[in-house]
Amino acid sequence: MTAQKPLSLVILISGRGSNMVSIVEAIQHDNLPAQVSAVISNRPQAPGLDYAAAQYIPTTTIDHQAYDDRLSFDHALAEEVNKYQPDLVILAGFMRILTPEFVQQFSGKLINIHPSLLPKFTGLNTHQRAIDAGEAEHGASIHYVTEELDGGPVVLQARVTVLPDDTSDTLAKRVLAEEHKLYPEAIRQIATGQITPPK
Repeated sequence: MTAQKPLSLVILISGRGSNMVSIVEAIQHDNLPAQVSAVISNRPQAPGLDYAAAQYIPTTTIDHQAYDDRLSFDHALAEEVNKYQPDLVILAGFMRILTPEFVQQFSGKLINIHPSLLPKFTGLNTHQRAIDAGEAEHGASIHYVTEELDGGPVVLQARVTVLPDDTSDTLAKRVLAEEHKLYPEAIRQIATGQITPPK
């Protein structure tokens, strides 16, 4: 039996990259069959870049403010991602809406984590919206990225109970703890063929 070739990952972040950290730690400690080829941020001051650099992971900033429009930014971002020829492009708190051109270029390789039980609560402020809607359950979803915002095929979800005294902050903390387990597990299932890209 031959050893499995690790999946090559490029991770895109905009902030502290806590889901990126959970993926790196899973690779280091849980034998997740993947390697992070690069971490790319659209914000030069993203704290996650310091963490990645401390782990000897190549880091790059493609500052969206340096580009006139979304298309030219996405073109520069795609060029940088393609240098690494990744098996998967991981969106981990990457706060940019990607153009259809970018999404098409990486179709079947682009995955995102969203803090709700999709298809419920696409977009922002998901925790408060779940509370306001009187949901009994909330959670997080891993999905393949398509041109429709938060609309691609969902491959894995984690659920938490919404408690009577929850605020958006308390609920967000519990969901984030589940996200940190969910993302490495989704990558593991993609690596082992339990999750396959949409046709």
